[in-house]
Amino acid sequence: MSQYTTIKVSRKENVAYVNFCRPEVHNAFNSAMIFELIDVFGELKAEKDLRVVVLSGEGKSYCAGADLNWMRQVKDFTYEENLHESLGLADMLYDIYSFPKPTIGRINGAAIGGGTGLVAVTDIAIAAERAVFSFSEVKIGVVPACISPYVIKRVGEGKAREFFLSGERLTAERALQAGLVNHVVPDGQLDEAVDKTIKQLLSSGPSALEVCKELLQSVPGQTVDEYKKYTAEVIARLRLSDEAQEGIDAFLNKRKPKWAE
Repeated sequence: MSQYTTIKVSRKENVAYVNFCRPEVHNAFNSAMIFELIDVFGELKAEKDLRVVVLSGEGKSYCAGADLNWMRQVKDFTYEENLHESLGLADMLYDIYSFPKPTIGRINGAAIGGGTGLVAVTDIAIAAERAVFSFSEVKIGVVPACISPYVIKRVGEGKAREFFLSGERLTAERALQAGLVNHVVPDGQLDEAVDKTIKQLLSSGPSALEVCKELLQSVPGQTVDEYKKYTAEVIARLRLSDEAQEGIDAFLNKRKPKWAE
């Protein structure tokens, strides 16, 4: 694994932990963090034994959005320079959203502006009660553009209209009700909740989880005829796979499949 300056990456068996490590600025992202996240998810994608990735922040915050010092620089960028930076952000968000293995957002504190996008692109977001959220871009005359596809998928257009236009601060409970996060737990129980979710994911077939993510991305954009054919082919193919054969045999014989032992 490459060496990074804005993030830290560690492995515990077949789980990778990616932490934003700029606590002095509440883990706000800059150009370096954007491109380091692109790099690390590219490297993790190539690790065949990897099963789960956990994304979190060091210190009291998850991610406070764009770094102020970086914003001072981009304020004077040309359109072409701004487009390059923005395309990098868009690529980074998509790389996490489309990552083939399950991702967990460990939301340990504030997720503001673009930081909420780094919540929305994870598969399962678990927030501590102290976490707060805000789409605050409109307060400084910009918009939550690159994160919008993922937030709208998460909370729906109605809630996105309210949150994007008001820029209001949301409690963890409000974020849960809106669907931005999946679970809210007491601050001291965050790691326990994350570990429980990891165990649930590891008990499932690794290839089946990858195909689930493919289904989630492919089916919504298909016509009826397309998804009838596509989904039938998926299940017919999987039933013949070694993993499914093992899983079905384990179920019928009341034992754990090999990947869960």
